[in-house]
Amino acid sequence: MHRFNEEEKEILRRVFDVRGYDEDAFDPEILDQMEADEDYKELLKKHASDILASEKYNRLKTFIQHGNVTVYEHSIHVALCAIKLNRKLGVNAKERQMVRGALLHDYFLYDWHDGEAPGNIHPKLHGFYHPGIALKNATRDFSLSEREKEIIRKHMWPLTVKPPRCREAWVVCMADKYASTLETLKLKKGKIRVNYA
Repeated sequence: MHRFNEEEKEILRRVFDVRGYDEDAFDPEILDQMEADEDYKELLKKHASDILASEKYNRLKTFIQHGNVTVYEHSIHVALCAIKLNRKLGVNAKERQMVRGALLHDYFLYDWHDGEAPGNIHPKLHGFYHPGIALKNATRDFSLSEREKEIIRKHMWPLTVKPPRCREAWVVCMADKYASTLETLKLKKGKIRVNYA
């Protein structure tokens, strides 16, 4: 298991500390910059073109995740944040598996805000149950490695109780919380402008 040194801990503190959040002073372009990064775009296409081109996967564009951000956009954000965290912290996670797991981590295929939506079997406990539903759907629709399954299964830790067992899952778990925070605080304005399919 990777142990963080003091420099890495400081990077994590800066990335995740939103106590001093000031909408006027905070740069909301952080996710836009990652979306515009050609290297990141190429990585998503290289490692996950089959996922991004999938008709079922593109249904995620019809479900809202946080605020006005769709599940599709959120999943792209998590994959981009995972790439950045992995490289910035020097975690050396396997990028292919990390990107694929990040894109599929919320592949539950229903509107979680709607308690009557087909597939939403535990509407009040969505946070606890959707990793298993996403894993079942992803396993049905895509060929997954064990690490990719671990990423999907454990991305909601500590709600999933058992912590992630591989560095790729840890990075996606952190990236998910970071992207969710940005989206929830409305720091991410507008829509993804890139067609990844």
